[in-house]
Amino acid sequence: MNASHPQMKRTVFQEPWKMLACLLLAQLLVAFIGRSVGPLGVLIGEDLELSKSQIGMLPAALFLGQALASIPVGFVVDQTGSKTLLLLISLCVGSSFILMTFSHHFGFVLLLVVIGGLGYGAMHPVTNRGIIHWFQQTQRGFAMGIKQTGITTGSALAGLVLLPLSAMYGWRHVVAAACLLLIIGGVVSFTLYHDSIKETAKQKNESRSSFLHSMQHMMKNKPLMLVSISAMGLSGSQLCLVTYIVIYCYEYLHISLFLSGVLLVLSEVCGSIGRIVWGVISDRLFKGKRVIILMMISGIAGISSMTLAFLPPFTAFEVMIPVTMVFGFAISGFNAIWMNVASEVVDTRFSGLSSGFSITLGSLGVITLPPLFGFIVDYFGSFTAGWIMIVGVMILVFGLLLLLLKEMKTKMAY
Repeated sequence: MNASHPQMKRTVFQEPWKMLACLLLAQLLVAFIGRSVGPLGVLIGEDLELSKSQIGMLPAALFLGQALASIPVGFVVDQTGSKTLLLLISLCVGSSFILMTFSHHFGFVLLLVVIGGLGYGAMHPVTNRGIIHWFQQTQRGFAMGIKQTGITTGSALAGLVLLPLSAMYGWRHVVAAACLLLIIGGVVSFTLYHDSIKETAKQKNESRSSFLHSMQHMMKNKPLMLVSISAMGLSGSQLCLVTYIVIYCYEYLHISLFLSGVLLVLSEVCGSIGRIVWGVISDRLFKGKRVIILMMISGIAGISSMTLAFLPPFTAFEVMIPVTMVFGFAISGFNAIWMNVASEVVDTRFSGLSSGFSITLGSLGVITLPPLFGFIVDYFGSFTAGWIMIVGVMILVFGLLLLLLKEMKTKMAY
């Protein structure tokens, strides 16, 4: 018995990290397929003879699906747990994108991307709930940061792997093969993952709330509303960077298209690193207090955007490297902290729904801010106005987070 006791303790310690690996695998592969509509947009556009605005509708369709799915799936995962949904979501995204490779009609392709977006958006509350129930508060920042790197890593891999392969062999064959990989990964995650015993026991013992009652609980939660509205600005600004940094560098700074793409990948890689580093900082230095981290991120992002606004034409690639890395580290690194705050300001019974609710509001920023950025650039004939718009958004976000910090200090001695 004595010999087995240390082994039991070691197993209990290791189990959350094994479950994290399953959640990370599922998150990464779903992002690898879902976020591929961005880098593959040029090839899909050439194949289907699309306009630039139609190409821009592809990622918008993905995030529309995310917005539609996040709340209902968040409610469902609170009732059922994460295990089965990991497989269903992988099948949803993989199947819809496989069907897309057989279509030659833009309207049907767009519909299938929306359906894939349902799965893409559903993966967030499902994996977030897994983190909340497997890890203690002082570990969640690091664990959530690792899990969230799956999104930026998947997006970066889509650009590094799928784009060149699609240019060589055709996007339809490459995306279909990648979807099969996603479905296999979903089966692996489903097989190896299990919900925590503590979570399963709570689900059996607690009476299940109705959807409307749960939604009323979300909308009355002032801290959740404040962090979700802040996430609109942060998420929208993140997609502005991802969408326009290549065009800005290529057309305004006259950096080659290849090196402009390298800068995009650098921003995504630094965003992945940021999701872990910010999580560790919030866990270790701030003992799980995360709103201050979001305020720091909004400040750094605002300064970075202001820098881009006033860079002169023909600025060298070497100068852009640190600016893009810092900007990406901040604005693409905030997501894990946001997901933790959205899940921790409510009772753990509602952690899936709260993250889904917050993601839905955050998606409104993703859908609206990039087109607004483009409109402002076209209207003023200058990228300067667009980057200044992001600065204004970051100032607004900082103010909302200040209110959130005050609210949480009042309620729970935050």
